[in-house]
Amino acid sequence: MVKHLIDFNDISVERWEKIHKLAVDIKNNPEKYAEECKGKILATLFYEPSTRTMLSFQTAMLRLGGSVIGFDNPSNSSVSKGENLKDTIAIVSSYVDLLVMRHPLEGAAMAASMFSSKPVINAGDGGHLHPTQTLTDLTTIMLEKGKLTGLNIGFCGDLKNGRTVHSLLKAFLRYKGNKFYFISTKKLNIPDYLLEKLKETDNEFVFAETLEECMGDIDVLYMTRIQRERFDSEKEYLKQKGVFILDTEKMEKAKKDLIVLHPLPKVDEIDIEVDDDPRAKYFEQAENGVYVRMALIMTLLSENNEELSYNFSEKRECSNPKCITQTERYLKTVVDEDDREFCKYCNHKLI
Repeated sequence: MVKHLIDFNDISVERWEKIHKLAVDIKNNPEKYAEECKGKILATLFYEPSTRTMLSFQTAMLRLGGSVIGFDNPSNSSVSKGENLKDTIAIVSSYVDLLVMRHPLEGAAMAASMFSSKPVINAGDGGHLHPTQTLTDLTTIMLEKGKLTGLNIGFCGDLKNGRTVHSLLKAFLRYKGNKFYFISTKKLNIPDYLLEKLKETDNEFVFAETLEECMGDIDVLYMTRIQRERFDSEKEYLKQKGVFILDTEKMEKAKKDLIVLHPLPKVDEIDIEVDDDPRAKYFEQAENGVYVRMALIMTLLSENNEELSYNFSEKRECSNPKCITQTERYLKTVVDEDDREFCKYCNHKLI
């Protein structure tokens, strides 16, 4: 049994398929589930701004008959007084039945899970992972395409910092026969650790510098915005902003059954006229997120909790300046069980 959801790959393919089927049933028969979480309390701890993820989790719990507490700005909590993550999580988990957390530092959700007495769901940790968005994305693709194999999938935009891209690509590595198109500038391309994992599979991948060169080949186009908040300076952000824009002219070159996804918010990377194209599925994708999160909440609350074990390393430090271990200094280094040269919190190399 899985106590927390930190990484989509924490759950088996079979478990994901059960969550997907439950989400579809909830979508089709919402009245059946109106009292499923009566008397249960969800905490939403958002250290970063959010609209869809936070509101969809809150909506999911309320539609299940439960209640919600939490904060959407750390300045409105004891974090502003200097309280560390460990203490915040220990206290809040004693009040509620389930925690959802978004945090700007990579590995923060895993760190939270180490000190929580209740299940923790990762709602995004910096530019690292976003597993519930992945659940949403896969459900949407299944509903639209009916399969997760034999697809040509294009990822476009900020692939370096896009946690939704990282999570979705890691999930697709479990499936065979797909071909990936990475459409990005060299500075914003897929992290090396993901490319190394991709090379270990039998899936093909190619790099593209423009949308035009591969629009006619793609079955699923996953657009992302250039994320201002992940850049060290405004100057660096402006160099990348507006490089890839999906418009009606490019859509004319695409397949008739293409689907366009976007984790949202979108800024200027999709022309507003594309919203009216029936192949644009990002608003349906966002709606599906509520049903998926309802299914996930029900699943985690119905499972027996199991304590997790970690491989600690006292003498190693993470090389990633954005890793949670760099600020929460009491945290012990945890090595990846598959490759002990990598930090378990954020997947970057240890030093």
